[in-house]
Amino acid sequence: MTRGAIYLAFWLLLAGTDLADLPAGIAAAVAATWASLRLLPPSSGRFRYASLARLALRFGQESIMGGVIVARLALNPRLSLRTGFLVYPVCLPTGMARNTFGAMTSSMPGTLTAGIDDNGALIYHCLNVDESVTEQLTIDEGLLLQGIGETDDDA
Repeated sequence: MTRGAIYLAFWLLLAGTDLADLPAGIAAAVAATWASLRLLPPSSGRFRYASLARLALRFGQESIMGGVIVARLALNPRLSLRTGFLVYPVCLPTGMARNTFGAMTSSMPGTLTAGIDDNGALIYHCLNVDESVTEQLTIDEGLLLQGIGETDDDA
């Protein structure tokens, strides 16, 4: 019901408030809702908005700091890079949560998801494998797990 209302509101936002377009908007919202529920069924977990807010704040902070570090490395050729691959065993369930984590961490400067190994762990390409990349990934994964309600921790 909520998804359908969101799709209809999106339609109205795009098409305007002309009532002649409303039947097409309702049909589009019903079709979009049906497809959405088939492709992404509702989950049983509940979001913890405080944890998601902490994750968003951390993401912003780490993005800025990572960008500064990457810029410093790019502008100062004397600084050494130790590029390489890192295998990170993920605790997140396969599917949307794991894909979200991979996309989120790939947008951080200095790390890029490069694939999945035979055991289901994420493989990252890092600009500097000497940095504490694994520790940072563990913190981010923990916050995401809390945020999507996959853990009992509220901290």
